[in-house]
Amino acid sequence: MNITVIGAGAWGSALAIHFALHGNRVSLWTRSREQTAAMQAERENTRYFPGFPFPPAITVHTELAQALSGSGLVIAATPVAGLRGAAEQIQAAGYGQLPILAACKGFELSTGLLPHQVLREILPANNRTGLLSGPSFAQELARQLPCAVVLASENEAWVSGLARELNTAILRLYANTDTVGVAVGGAVKNVMAIATGLSDGLGYGLNARAALITRGLAEMTRLAAALGAEQKTMMGLAGMGDLILTCTGALSRNRQVGLGLASGKPLAEVLAELGHVAEGVPAAEEVLKTARRLHTDMPVTQTLVELLRGELDARHVAERLMLRETKAE
Repeated sequence: MNITVIGAGAWGSALAIHFALHGNRVSLWTRSREQTAAMQAERENTRYFPGFPFPPAITVHTELAQALSGSGLVIAATPVAGLRGAAEQIQAAGYGQLPILAACKGFELSTGLLPHQVLREILPANNRTGLLSGPSFAQELARQLPCAVVLASENEAWVSGLARELNTAILRLYANTDTVGVAVGGAVKNVMAIATGLSDGLGYGLNARAALITRGLAEMTRLAAALGAEQKTMMGLAGMGDLILTCTGALSRNRQVGLGLASGKPLAEVLAELGHVAEGVPAAEEVLKTARRLHTDMPVTQTLVELLRGELDARHVAERLMLRETKAE
């Protein structure tokens, strides 16, 4: 298959490398001409994903129409903030009918839309849109370590066929039609990973970590259910699986944000040192806003938002959560 990957960050590069190693021709697109020239010359994304050479089946483009020409699938691996613009550019280039998967996680700021809803709004005539989500670190996929993720779309026939076609011994793909559940899992787990990193950084211990992950899963499930998702989705790869990985894995950017905040650094400094987008930071406000609109209780999320706003000191987070009113689990 000819695949176009939009966005040459770490995740976009890892996906391009993987699919190129498994019999696909991959066009990798980025808007930056400088970055394109560097990747074409070096055959590696030294800026965002150093140490992982590009296979011969990857070509790098700045011209979007050129990258999309002859493509059978588009994977949008931009941050959520860039997804709308990418979809609009695809539409403007005359390729809005191509099958497209959003490989980003979070809520769009101001609209509160999930990634698949953004695609649907921009490409209403395209019935082959969906999500790629689940527990996955870019470095491990590029190293060809085993990984299992979900392809989600309301178009069951299309997404099932796509999962079968792209499935490999390295990247196992599961088809799912619960797009809301898959998207909510991907968004909320990033918020919980910041909270868990904060707890670990403050030395609260493994008991506290287990409690945070468990209560985080409960919050995620409540919000997903309020939005119409299926509860079983939250027990799968896109829910509990992604939550566990992101909260505990050393490669998790959102966990690193929590660790940085625990060390006493201001948020701006933590994000500058990270050098990559941590989707949990912008997502936290939208998650809380959605929860309040739906009258859904999410105390971990609310406490983290207050911390990110600078309204709460990191040292008081545990006290705030542990001294809440006693209630049944």
